[in-house]
Amino acid sequence: MPGLTLPLWTLLPFAGLLAAIAALPLVAKGWWHRNYPWVSLAFGLPTAAGFLFLADGWGHRYLHTLQEYASFIILLGALFVISGGVLLRGHLVGTPFVNTVLLAVGTLLASAVGTTGASMLLIRPLLQANRRRIHRVHTVVFFIFLVSNIGGCLTPLGDPPLFLGYLRGVPFGWTLGLFKPWLGMTCALLALFFLWDYARFRGEKGALADEAEGLKDPLDLDGWLNLGLLGGVVAAIWMNGRFHWPWGVQEGILLALAGLSWKTTPVRIHHANAFHFHPIREVAILFAGIFAAMVPALAVLEAAPQRWPGLRITEPWQFFWATGGLSAFLDNAPTYLSFTALASGMLGTDSSDLSTLLVA
Repeated sequence: MPGLTLPLWTLLPFAGLLAAIAALPLVAKGWWHRNYPWVSLAFGLPTAAGFLFLADGWGHRYLHTLQEYASFIILLGALFVISGGVLLRGHLVGTPFVNTVLLAVGTLLASAVGTTGASMLLIRPLLQANRRRIHRVHTVVFFIFLVSNIGGCLTPLGDPPLFLGYLRGVPFGWTLGLFKPWLGMTCALLALFFLWDYARFRGEKGALADEAEGLKDPLDLDGWLNLGLLGGVVAAIWMNGRFHWPWGVQEGILLALAGLSWKTTPVRIHHANAFHFHPIREVAILFAGIFAAMVPALAVLEAAPQRWPGLRITEPWQFFWATGGLSAFLDNAPTYLSFTALASGMLGTDSSDLSTLLVA
């Protein structure tokens, strides 16, 4: 186990990059947006180069990591492009009932089209519906809770860390076992939102009633072809898990689906959605650095139970609170990989094949 002998300073690039991602957008926003590619490069490239050229036996680890990174970014990119070609038109008035229905629909969609896709599809209708509301910040907060996070927990498509788990051997349908906790949390938050929103709404009914009376546009969904393409993404991921295609087949299909969406979606839809590639480009650049820097860190974490026998993170509830606390301000994908490496080391299994962790 190579992580037994690695010095602890090899964790610093991984920890430093995650800390930079968490802190710099808050304390130096302008500088960060101009320089984040160089920050990612500065942490990731020296780490990868050092282990590839100065240490023996790391080539296969980095090749596997490169394949994981490519699969990860291609999936996110495909969902981003295809969902950006779907436009929900019409007029909604942000009553507590309408807002709750929008949040519920987005939560249901998130596991099928990803939290990114569901958020892109519904955030603009939600903001438009509530543009005349005085108290509306809480609506976006609950949207982040439900549509952008909790809603994606049922399939590997729903959220990036779950897809990374799928790439490492977690069966496609394993996360469906979270249905009862998902349903309980979703219903509880929707009920809390409705009560909170209703309390804020009571003093705003007049202006919204006038608005509803003057605007009667029906809802309409534009970009239907892209819904079929999203179904193609789901089918490709599921079939790969069932038939275990060689690496590159699934990725090629997803790229073809994204390219077809880009070519066939009218410019007016992209314009109405304010679609551009800046968000996915930032994700790709930052995760390139994360994936490069995390290889030695994951090896150390996998060996942690042997290096530190007195390690106190041993119970499920400890993993629950530790991962939740870290992913609240770091990204949830590297948090997921870090703690699955730690759990694999505790059980003596291989963190690159999490199917062995599930049955250990």
